[in-house]
Amino acid sequence: MPIAAGVVGLMYNPAAELEEMGIPILRCWLRDTWGIWSPERHAVVVADGLTPIEERCVLAHELEHVLAGDSGCGGTAGLQAERRAETRAARKLIALSDWARARQWAADEHELAAELNVTTWALRARHADLQGGAQWLGTSKIAG
Repeated sequence: MPIAAGVVGLMYNPAAELEEMGIPILRCWLRDTWGIWSPERHAVVVADGLTPIEERCVLAHELEHVLAGDSGCGGTAGLQAERRAETRAARKLIALSDWARARQWAADEHELAAELNVTTWALRARHADLQGGAQWLGTSKIAG
């Protein structure tokens, strides 16, 4: 059983889960994305220079591609894979109990995202999921 099985919210650690699965995390310059799951290399590639919160969200997203067996992000199937990865990652990154607690005092989405240790993009994806997915915004900068 993976380390993170059943762990959600602030304690969720996608890097530890990738490590336990034997999937290396490679860091390098990426032109137009923050992360990529590379089945050919059996590795997750993450852009240099991300903040710890950005990297955590990227790794959660890419881990969902790994778990789903995704092999690419092009075409209609790719868009569906991106939406699935974004939604599943947001569910693991943001526990409902954490969300409810922090929403009581956070002044805006930036403060809420900071309290939850996620990007505003992950926060919006979780909000859209809680709204039934109707407001999903398409692909994100972290998609790949």
